[in-house]
Amino acid sequence: MIRDYIKIALKNIKKRKLRAFLTLLGILIAIATIFMLISISLGLRNAVNEQFRLLGADKFFIQPQGQLGGPGTGGAVQLTEDDVKVVEKIAGVKEVSPWVATSAKVEFDKQTRYTSVVGIDLETADLFLENGAYEAEIGRVIKEGDTTDVMIGSQYLHNNFFSKPLKIGDRILINDKEEFKVRGILETIGNPGDDRLIYMPIDNFRDLFGIKDRLDTIVVQVNDEENIQEIADKAQKELLKKRGLTEKTRDFTILTPEELLGSFSGVLNIITAFLLSIAAISLLVGGIGIANTMYTSVLERTREIGIMKAIGARNSDILIIFLTESALLGLVGGIAGVALGILVSKTIEFIAINSLGTTLLQAAIPAYLVIGCLLFAALIGAISGTFPAYNATKVRPVEALRYE
Repeated sequence: MIRDYIKIALKNIKKRKLRAFLTLLGILIAIATIFMLISISLGLRNAVNEQFRLLGADKFFIQPQGQLGGPGTGGAVQLTEDDVKVVEKIAGVKEVSPWVATSAKVEFDKQTRYTSVVGIDLETADLFLENGAYEAEIGRVIKEGDTTDVMIGSQYLHNNFFSKPLKIGDRILINDKEEFKVRGILETIGNPGDDRLIYMPIDNFRDLFGIKDRLDTIVVQVNDEENIQEIADKAQKELLKKRGLTEKTRDFTILTPEELLGSFSGVLNIITAFLLSIAAISLLVGGIGIANTMYTSVLERTREIGIMKAIGARNSDILIIFLTESALLGLVGGIAGVALGILVSKTIEFIAINSLGTTLLQAAIPAYLVIGCLLFAALIGAISGTFPAYNATKVRPVEALRYE
């Protein structure tokens, strides 16, 4: 019986190919938009979660408040080496790795570029490298004993930050003052800003830029990740005491992995909800298109409906036939929309990786997303066709047979 309903619905759709196609466009665009937005959102969420997985759950971060442009921009409040010494003495702290950053002028092969330079403590460089999941693609990372060496991001090799790729042994001039030899080129991180950074020993950094004591971030690793919140609270208490502050006047921030992940998740949820609300408008337009097509179809087939009723078709049969037709319109539009959504999502991912140099914009295509979009499209189609289908059941056979 169901097969017969589907055959009748398909036959009616084929009779009105152009109208069906125009109706499908609304659902197609809406489903493609929804699929693309959810796919990219899931991919971004997965990328962020992966970054936090690499980061590890045994580290927290101390940063000064008031950095308008983030680490490296400076501000009225500064962390110092004395703060590092305070944190190192706290029970449960395994290791502490500070770093500082600033903007710099970089010259290579008679070309000038502006980027950020990071000074790291080579004694605790292993923690810094682990924290950022940094690995050398070519050469090696800098270590104790390297005095005029730097390591650079992947964009100097792969993304033409200068007109030609840098290689190991090349020398770059920083701030018109000193030349540094490239010791290592790091693997791609996925964030364009990070992939064009230059890393050098913190002592060289301070001499080069005249920044004597400032620190932008202190990375703290604990012995037991289960006690990370307790140790972070102790660090806050000791730093407040050392800096002569209270909780109300606190001028630094301590971020644990859970707090960082929660902040990112909250932002992602807001962005996703906003974009989906826009996509819902497209879906509404598509649903109205199906309703309009089905209502017109009822008027055009009044005589046909009368004949079906005259030969024994029940109201429930008429209702199911029209609902099946509208659901099929939604389903076909959903299939085309999912296909288009996959194509667009993968295109965005390709552009992000190859043109923008970031792996954060990935397309996640789980089976539940594909199935969910198809079922949703069919449901929207069926709902949109409910009122026209109900009107079809109210057609009287005698009046329908007289209808021209």
